[in-house]
Amino acid sequence: MSARLGRTEALSLLSLSLACIGILANTLHGDGEPLIASIAFSGLAFSFTYALIRWLGNAFMRAGLKGKDLSKLRQVEIPETMGAVCAVVYLLTTIVFIPWPFYKDIVAATSGGGNRDVVLELQQVETGRLLHRFPHSKLASYLSAILSLQSIVILGIGDDLFDIRWRHKVLIPAFASIPILIVYFVDFGVTKMVVPTPLRPYLGELFDLGWLYYVYMAMVSIFCPNSINILAGINGIEVAQSLVIAVLIVFNDALYLSPFTPYPHPATDSHLFSLYLLLPFIGVSVALLMHNWYPAKVFVGDTYCYFAGMVFAVDGILGHFSKTLILLLLPQLFNFVYSAPQLFHIVPCPRHRLPHFNSRTGLLECSIVEFKKPLAFPIAEALKLLHRLRLLRIETNEKGEVISSTNLTIINLWLVWFGPMREDRLAMGLLAFQTACGLVGLFIRHRLALWVFTQDNL
Repeated sequence: MSARLGRTEALSLLSLSLACIGILANTLHGDGEPLIASIAFSGLAFSFTYALIRWLGNAFMRAGLKGKDLSKLRQVEIPETMGAVCAVVYLLTTIVFIPWPFYKDIVAATSGGGNRDVVLELQQVETGRLLHRFPHSKLASYLSAILSLQSIVILGIGDDLFDIRWRHKVLIPAFASIPILIVYFVDFGVTKMVVPTPLRPYLGELFDLGWLYYVYMAMVSIFCPNSINILAGINGIEVAQSLVIAVLIVFNDALYLSPFTPYPHPATDSHLFSLYLLLPFIGVSVALLMHNWYPAKVFVGDTYCYFAGMVFAVDGILGHFSKTLILLLLPQLFNFVYSAPQLFHIVPCPRHRLPHFNSRTGLLECSIVEFKKPLAFPIAEALKLLHRLRLLRIETNEKGEVISSTNLTIINLWLVWFGPMREDRLAMGLLAFQTACGLVGLFIRHRLALWVFTQDNL
């Protein structure tokens, strides 16, 4: 990959950046217009990420952050851990963006704006500015989101540098979620769930989960980063699946912000907050995908997987739609459940479960795990049942013992169903599946849910 930008690339990025800066300058003439400002910041984030990936690629390789693409005939070394560049640009963008969502409040509630002509008593002057109208809770939510994301980026970079074992790092996202859980407790604190209509005679309309609700949200914070990380291994799949999820969440947010939704809707601020987090994420991810799509010129590393998953967890928790988020992560949930026997070593798990590249055909095929010892009878029978259901492929010896099976990932399962295929076609198929599942999830959330609940909160 060339470290220099082409003339067309440089002019395009410069033009986009200048247009976004002009939009940002124009927003300060009114009430800040934070949504428009967020879109402009997303354009800037795209430009910086795209350029930095090109400029820093060789520096990363000199530092030893490089790897070979095993699914290619010509296995050349390319930069790795470029998701760290993406994450850092995102964090800096969200930090610089802070004044815009609160611009109107800053002007109206401080002596720097709307209170200039207000005569204050001496005691009020000595105790500071009058800030009773400033939305401190919103600012606390935004800052806690940034703090949690910074924590998870540190974990991701540490994993890329030191290759931390899965069992050692799986629970670390729970610690990164502590800031957002504390803010949720102080600012919102709702731990009640709406009871489905058939169960209301027994449980009432609302059921209080108490501290279990915080356990659930911590589990969401653990699941989201790890679910992106285990659905990986082919060019572009980590970034592209994250982009699909992000766009689906933006679509869900738009349902609450459309002109047809009564305003002010109780969830308006929550979904605006969601957009402020997601739009810059989409900007940096598109720039990364342009370098990571088949044939990949860079690898994203574990940093991006943890960072992307934590963006969704933070967004779902502080945006108060964590249950909707799970519906958008159905393929990741299926992949986790499907992979669990290997992840928890019930079935032997190799170091890497990537699809096997057939150098003769240039296609990807299912990768195989061989069992050196006979499997326990219940496990062997379970694998045979999954084989009959076409959920994996096994080989048996003359005694009927299972001696090998395909690795338990949704990527390998796709190859079991549809046969060997080129890497980009495999990625496109999985992305189409992700999109279809997400749309079904939103349909369930906003339409089928009415079968068991009295109303949709739209």
